[in-house]
Amino acid sequence: MSIFESPSLEKFINIPANAREILRKPEKRITINIGVWFDSKKLTVCEGYIVYHNTVRGPAKGGIRIAADVTLEETMDLAERMTLKTALTGIPFGGGKSGICLDNKNLTPYEKKEIIKEYVHLIRNELTSGNYIPAPDIGTGPREMAIIYGELHIPECVTGKPISIGGLPGRKEATGYGVAMSAIHAYNKYFKKDIKDVKVAVQGFGNVGSWAAGFLFERGAKIVAVSDFYSGIYNKEGLDIKKLNEYLKEKGKVEGFPVADKISNEELLCLSDIEILIPAAVERVINEKTAPKIKAKLIVEGANGPTTPDGDKILDEKGIIVVPDILANSGGVIGSYIEWKSSKSGSITPVSEVYKSISDLIIHSFERVSDLAQKEKLTNRNASLVLATQEVINAMNERGWI
Repeated sequence: MSIFESPSLEKFINIPANAREILRKPEKRITINIGVWFDSKKLTVCEGYIVYHNTVRGPAKGGIRIAADVTLEETMDLAERMTLKTALTGIPFGGGKSGICLDNKNLTPYEKKEIIKEYVHLIRNELTSGNYIPAPDIGTGPREMAIIYGELHIPECVTGKPISIGGLPGRKEATGYGVAMSAIHAYNKYFKKDIKDVKVAVQGFGNVGSWAAGFLFERGAKIVAVSDFYSGIYNKEGLDIKKLNEYLKEKGKVEGFPVADKISNEELLCLSDIEILIPAAVERVINEKTAPKIKAKLIVEGANGPTTPDGDKILDEKGIIVVPDILANSGGVIGSYIEWKSSKSGSITPVSEVYKSISDLIIHSFERVSDLAQKEKLTNRNASLVLATQEVINAMNERGWI
């Protein structure tokens, strides 16, 4: 079910019937059949999806995901979240997403390149027109964005490119940086304390989680637990994130890191000695089974959709503060917007300016959310949804859509 059809949202904002009718379904859904010969005997065929949820505020913006469990329904949900994320932060983009249903773990670099080239071939008009602007997501990174740029030769047609071909300094770590800034600002706002020596657990030590942990570690937080796809590690005195990153590069997983105990992903979620929990892995990990066991005071959602509605209700009843995904992990799309602007104008943006822009926009959005939540006695999630939805409705009115 679309967020815009949610009965809980209707309690807090009056969505005009014609606006709801538009928002409850994506503007455009494209299904493509990608067939690639990797050699003379191996034909690989997979399905791909491109979804525009809403473009009233600008072109559809959202990453390309390559994973075995990609579905059209998931892609639609993620595109809808991008509509809300861009609206909440004031970025002039709409919501989009694309996905390719293929196990990326078994792809060689050459095979992935051929898949991306065929993907570009099949949706060239969407990309060259600027109607859809992709970026990295699960299973893709700067290399894949470079391949897209190489096929089209339009700098602003894709973001998340390598710095050497017009990418943005700081874009790779932008989402993790935004998550860290959200955690620091929220902890100070609600608990009137600095982040120094605050115990943090990060579920998901990929691009988002590792950067978030690194920035928090630099500012004095104690990262006591992290996990990846395989397992987790824990040290009550704190992990050295710089050394852990070096270990990860060598071993490919966090398991076995010296001076750390092995724990499961679920055990990490339920640690009793942490104050901040950052779910930065996959969807729906905080649910009706795990939420009752969570002891953290503050949850900062680095992943998209890590909390189910049932889990969210339990967290609210327990008084656990949540910084929702459409706010906490918006650093990536803010970075993409800066790169897009720079690519169009040919200007160069220093990394210090990138960090400042991300921090300023997230803190500004956070204060708006916090003020509305306090005034109307809403959760931060519902306040975020109200503000983002109102921005979209305003744009629909101004453009004569409703």
